[in-house]
Amino acid sequence: MRTPPSGMLVGSSPSRLMARRAVSGRARHVEDLALPRMTDAAYVRSPFAHADILEIDADAARALPGVIAVVTGSEIAERMTPWMGTMRNQPELRTAPQYALAVDRVLWQGEPVAAVVAENRAIAEDAAEMVRIEWRERPAVADMERALQSPVLHRSLDDNRMYRRSVDNGDVDGAFGAAAYIVEEVFRFGRHTGVTPEPRSVVSSYDPSENRLTVWYGGQAPHMIQALYSRHLGIPERDIRIVTMECGGSYGIKSHLYGDEFATAILSVMLGRPVRYRADRLESFVSDVHARHHRIRARLAVNEEGRILGFELDDLVGGGAYSAYPRTSCVEANQVLNVAGGPYRIPNYRAATTVVFQNLPPISQYRAVGHPMGIVACDSLLERAAGKVGLDRLEIRRRNFVPDDSYPAAAPSGLELDELSHQACLEKLVAELDYDGLLADQAARRDEGILRGIGFASLIKGTNPGTAIYGPAEVPVSGQDGVTMRFEPAGGVTCLTGVTEQGQGTETVLAQVAASVIGVSLESVRVITGDTDSMPYGGGTYGSRGAGIGGETCRRAASALRAKLLETAAVLLQARPEELDIADGAVIDRKGGARRMTLAELGNIAFLRSHELPDDYHPELVATARFRLRDYIFTNAAHGAYVEVDTDTGFVKVLDYRVVEDCGRIINPLLVAEQQRGSVVQGLGDALYEHCLYDDAGQLRNGTMADYLLPMAAEMPDVSVAHVATPTSKTTLGAKGAGESGTAGAPQTILSAVNDAIAPLGGRVSAVPVSPEEVLKALNRI
Repeated sequence: MRTPPSGMLVGSSPSRLMARRAVSGRARHVEDLALPRMTDAAYVRSPFAHADILEIDADAARALPGVIAVVTGSEIAERMTPWMGTMRNQPELRTAPQYALAVDRVLWQGEPVAAVVAENRAIAEDAAEMVRIEWRERPAVADMERALQSPVLHRSLDDNRMYRRSVDNGDVDGAFGAAAYIVEEVFRFGRHTGVTPEPRSVVSSYDPSENRLTVWYGGQAPHMIQALYSRHLGIPERDIRIVTMECGGSYGIKSHLYGDEFATAILSVMLGRPVRYRADRLESFVSDVHARHHRIRARLAVNEEGRILGFELDDLVGGGAYSAYPRTSCVEANQVLNVAGGPYRIPNYRAATTVVFQNLPPISQYRAVGHPMGIVACDSLLERAAGKVGLDRLEIRRRNFVPDDSYPAAAPSGLELDELSHQACLEKLVAELDYDGLLADQAARRDEGILRGIGFASLIKGTNPGTAIYGPAEVPVSGQDGVTMRFEPAGGVTCLTGVTEQGQGTETVLAQVAASVIGVSLESVRVITGDTDSMPYGGGTYGSRGAGIGGETCRRAASALRAKLLETAAVLLQARPEELDIADGAVIDRKGGARRMTLAELGNIAFLRSHELPDDYHPELVATARFRLRDYIFTNAAHGAYVEVDTDTGFVKVLDYRVVEDCGRIINPLLVAEQQRGSVVQGLGDALYEHCLYDDAGQLRNGTMADYLLPMAAEMPDVSVAHVATPTSKTTLGAKGAGESGTAGAPQTILSAVNDAIAPLGGRVSAVPVSPEEVLKALNRI
């Protein structure tokens, strides 16, 4: 990267461009949108996890003043095609056709059945309660282990297996036969969901005069949404406009298209009026995709020196009622198999996964998809093996790491990895933690009857998914992205990008890249995103691709625009482009740095006084660039935590948390630190609190903010962030991804620390979240 003297460079930490409007209450959310003749929709949802719909009586609801329409699932089904969350390249993935609203039966508590449209939300909700439905309740299957033997949920299938996959590399049986020590464990992970600060919201407005549908939504992937509406509503993509408003958190939850969102668009087509749907918090718990419902049986074989000989795991996953759409419900299971044991030399690896149907909401992608489970399964067993061999938990990691200087290398699953730094990150973590000091404090506290524990996790994290991920699957999720960089007459630069902003600072990062490459101030760059009518085609924001793919695309477009600016300046100044440079918004001599003209003056001539240019020269001061990866960019990290466990109550208090991550080149250190701290806190929710508790009838027992626990300000420890920087060679920018490794590594780190704390009492926890109940069970206190 060039280093113009403007000061706003890659590597500096200006505040997020959107921060001022966010903190002043001027952010533009779907909730704030006001359109003429706007109506509101509310959805009648099933109170049962499994039931037949015998009759719907909506007469009383239709008679309520202010009600415009009550529409059933069969009426919606007449106007759109059903969908199936499958992938062309995953023939083992099966599901059944799903409709926007249930037609003849429901398969989970909360599945939408009918829609009420009214003049405002209050009337719509009142009317929804007046809709009378006659049900025939059926037995529900909530337990994923019972699902393998229970009656089949989908009549078109022969059993409840949604997906199966296995990996078998090396001689696993031989490795276990030759082992000095074998450790094994069953790990259970509680189902939970991404509680976004802003629930899902959408406004659909259909204009019949142009057969044009405009949808405003707070989400992640506008072009994907555009393609899905077109596919199922029969409206050409060019006649569908998707606008992403400010987004109060996504975490992957808003990278899917839901039945109620499809239905909202159909309602607008039916009524010829804008229709708004805003999920309330209670609806979100039973309608947003869920994640993390896994049971893993794993075992690890090591020799006398503690070197890994073989690793085997079997993962059973509760997939919910259908495969989610369009990213499916198999990706989380696949990622467990892909990343488990990633930092280590494991010559023999066998893994299998089975995803089953249940009468619960579908699972799919949520921040750090699949990674926490794979990390826990390997790292926890490795720490147990250390005890068997008589090694420190850090030493056994050192003995088994893929050496930092031996990349490229393959993960146990066969994934290609490169440019990682496990050893460097771990050694920096040890220094950051003051490991010897913590050991001394731990021993002293134990003498006082206080149990404290030190926990660790070493991990890889896949970021920036490339075109080979969804392309062969024929799923309309773009792995490439585009940026159009436009020079304005007054000297400013407008950057139109396919990646989107959910609050993590993508706009700021792209502005920094553009400003640094071109040689202008940050204030001179305006980033526009989130509107399919103007933004280049792209994948939006998911998988930490904002800087890795979006930033690289931006750099390429900015370089091309800079070249065009220098060409035009050279024509005006009767010089060669290579003799000129741009810095601080002005064209300068490359040698000596003398200012020749401002970019504002250049723009004025190019756009308003072009008669001053030669007749055969027509400046084109706009550039578009596209960039794609084939597969992934991988990051790696080492996490450490210090916790205190109250053996009377089972409560766990996190005293200190440290992260050392290699996320490549850091564009904005402040934003990276914010992302990683927020990611860790979300991971602490995974590790200690969040759990959707269902009974045997498929009823959610804790679907309110009073019952579903989240880490709040009082539970947030200080999170220290440090880095080892190994830029990726897959891009010239060198950025990897920074938004998910905290969530990926926190569950293992906390589980490790808790087990270290209670080890003197003979206790061991193997469930996530590590609830007080699990701790007390491990200590035989309940």
